[in-house]
Amino acid sequence: MNISRTILLWMSENSLLKNKIPKLKFVRKAIKKFMPGETEYEAILAAEKLLKDDIGVTFTKLGENITQIAEAEKVKNHYLQLIQIIKNKKLNIELSIKLTQLGFDLDEEVCFKYCEEIINSVKLNLGNTLFIDMEGSSYTQRTIDFYKRLKTINQNVGICLQAYLYRTQNDLSDLLVENSKIRLVKGAYREAKEIAYPLKKDVDKNYLDLSKKMLMKIKENSIRIIFGTHDDILIEKIIKEAKYLNISKEHLEFQMLYGIKNEYLKDLVKRGYKGSILIAYGNSWYAWYMRRLAERPANIWFVLKNIF
Repeated sequence: MNISRTILLWMSENSLLKNKIPKLKFVRKAIKKFMPGETEYEAILAAEKLLKDDIGVTFTKLGENITQIAEAEKVKNHYLQLIQIIKNKKLNIELSIKLTQLGFDLDEEVCFKYCEEIINSVKLNLGNTLFIDMEGSSYTQRTIDFYKRLKTINQNVGICLQAYLYRTQNDLSDLLVENSKIRLVKGAYREAKEIAYPLKKDVDKNYLDLSKKMLMKIKENSIRIIFGTHDDILIEKIIKEAKYLNISKEHLEFQMLYGIKNEYLKDLVKRGYKGSILIAYGNSWYAWYMRRLAERPANIWFVLKNIF
């Protein structure tokens, strides 16, 4: 693993730095690169501009691993209120949630109840898909099991898979049998080399192999797959493979984070592919922000340019 990535991922988990770094003025300025603001209203303003350019939008409220179950209820209520705001503004915005922000560590049944409320509200008021984020590898199996349980109640739910985990090949095969809605990302948590590919080239290769498997499923029955990556080389390889399989452009969907290669995403949309941007907001952004920096060295240069 690259030494800078290792350091940044360690920083993302350090509680002392988590308390001190977000207070630094230059860091708060730099975070603007990856999120329009800390409030849902700032996120909505950014979303409205993107939607005008035919770019889809997904919202996620930052925060994870809460320590009191009362916090989970606040998060649940926040999402229910946000759904009503999105409905009233008549915006086509999807949501992506983290289970540990809804009490997954504390009481799985309460977490399930809250997720069920959110997903039912999404179906009733927005008519689109609620995605379940994937967190560190210690949560992978539990998250998949939880997702399958949710899916038996409501079909408008999707799940995220991480290409850097060795196990994802098997997880993908399992989920494709059930025609799951899947967002594939590379993965951004600090993992042991026994669990995840330590080298970028191996992660890239696995991402492409997984993508080919998903493209075959798209060809069979047009399930929804989202390729979550900023890697333009990988994207063009996926497009090339899709052309070879004679898959039409409207069945290919690419998602990027707010502020990273968004001009390239706009170009993809102009070329006829589906594109969407994940907008994160909230004041618990430190760990998420450090993982974004760790994903690609170029992200650090983006930040430095913002600062200076």
